[in-house]
Amino acid sequence: MEQQAEVLGSIWTHWHGHIEVLVGLGLLEIGYLLGVGPLRERYNLAGYIDPRRIAIFTSGILVIFFALLSPLHELSDVYLFSAHMTQHVLLTLVAPPLLILGTPGWLMRRVLWPKLAFHTVRYITKPVPALAIFNLMFAIWHVPGLYDLSMTYHMIHILEHLLFISTALVMWWPLTSMMSELPRISYPLQMLYLFVLSIAQIIVFVFVTFSSYPLYEWYVDAPKILGISTLQDQQIGGIIMKVGSSILFLLLIVLAFFRWYGQEEKKTKAEKKERGRSAVVDKDGFQTAQ
Repeated sequence: MEQQAEVLGSIWTHWHGHIEVLVGLGLLEIGYLLGVGPLRERYNLAGYIDPRRIAIFTSGILVIFFALLSPLHELSDVYLFSAHMTQHVLLTLVAPPLLILGTPGWLMRRVLWPKLAFHTVRYITKPVPALAIFNLMFAIWHVPGLYDLSMTYHMIHILEHLLFISTALVMWWPLTSMMSELPRISYPLQMLYLFVLSIAQIIVFVFVTFSSYPLYEWYVDAPKILGISTLQDQQIGGIIMKVGSSILFLLLIVLAFFRWYGQEEKKTKAEKKERGRSAVVDKDGFQTAQ
């Protein structure tokens, strides 16, 4: 027990210094700040940048930083599958929508300026391809052999995380797009999209959570902490993955419904007001159009 306390104490002070992650995140943040600052003014891309957009984008960068460089990464890589699932939730469900919502449409338009890039993104961010690409990628990387391979070789692990983030950006695009040329889907479609997304993840959830034996050799051989077995850790990881995504998707479905309802209410009121204006009766009993 005392030894476990020492191990846990050392974990919480263990911040990773993966240079490739620091450089990548640093370059992304610097490029963004240049785009919304000096380059925006120099090329007259926009007259104003909402500071909240900068804060949202930077929050997305900080979420990735926390997921990959904080003690969570040590827990994920060395001890707990459930920590790795928490990491995946942050990388796929939290950071990507923040990055998209924080990037103004005029800046993204410049990033996708080459026609090939624009047409590619326009196709893959349609609801059906976006759902298929993300869920296929998520499922493939949870196949035991490939999962253990990514944990064994650092570069493959980096590739896994890059693919998770990039396909999650594709998946979130129909819900959070800031570009008029590649708009968000309607609120009713958003609700359907989120429902299908929550259903699609059940396959991986059932595979991981209800297995009668540990699926991943990496964690079978890992040091045991917190008094839980490898199988219990795996089950907790599956629950974190499914419950975390389900709560988020349910909240977004409710939000989309109320926004849709509000939109329809405004439309109905506007139509009634317009009909009232167009049917004004003059003093002689004749209708006149205003």
